[in-house]
Amino acid sequence: MGKNKLVFLIFKMNKINKITHELKHHLPFTALATLIAVIITSIFFYTKTLSSESQIFNLLHASHILISAIVPAAIFYKYKKNYLQSILVATISSIIIGTLSDVLFPYVGASLIFLNPEFHIPLFEEPFLIIFVALIGAVIGILIKVTKIPHLIHVSLSIFASLFYLLAYASTLNLVNLILIFIIVVIAVIIPCCTSDIIFPFLFLKEKINKCGCRI
Repeated sequence: MGKNKLVFLIFKMNKINKITHELKHHLPFTALATLIAVIITSIFFYTKTLSSESQIFNLLHASHILISAIVPAAIFYKYKKNYLQSILVATISSIIIGTLSDVLFPYVGASLIFLNPEFHIPLFEEPFLIIFVALIGAVIGILIKVTKIPHLIHVSLSIFASLFYLLAYASTLNLVNLILIFIIVVIAVIIPCCTSDIIFPFLFLKEKINKCGCRI
């Protein structure tokens, strides 16, 4: 094996180890936060405190996309120093990840447990609003250059957005369904959100990310 190939393999293994470490670090927090969120939303749902779950979902989804654009934009600009590239990558990734986390994963999960959810994608219904909030989030990320606190907010918003999608567009919930929904939401959050905040930077920034002194 040549020296260049050996260096390449070591670099790839190091990258995989870093990604695995970050995912393991975030899983307990995501599970605990999801459990708390399920309990809170269940109380609101069964006591009929909520007036419009769909409107709350739309607000949470837009907020989630805005926040999810901050971290990629901040990290990319920190190393690339390119406004256009940072904004473009953060905007596209936040919309894709937000749609996966808040809509597609919950929809598929709810369908698998026969909750018969309706299919709603805010990007198709209000494209200008979704793109606008993603752009605003990317600009904020470049300006404030913060990667840690927005990720915590990002995960929390994603959890509640996923839950309210199920509350708004799925059929009546019961205790068994709530347990299954807990699993669905953990998967819906940990995979897309950590892909956006952790894996994308590792894949696109390559060796530059190794110099980062902060935990994402």
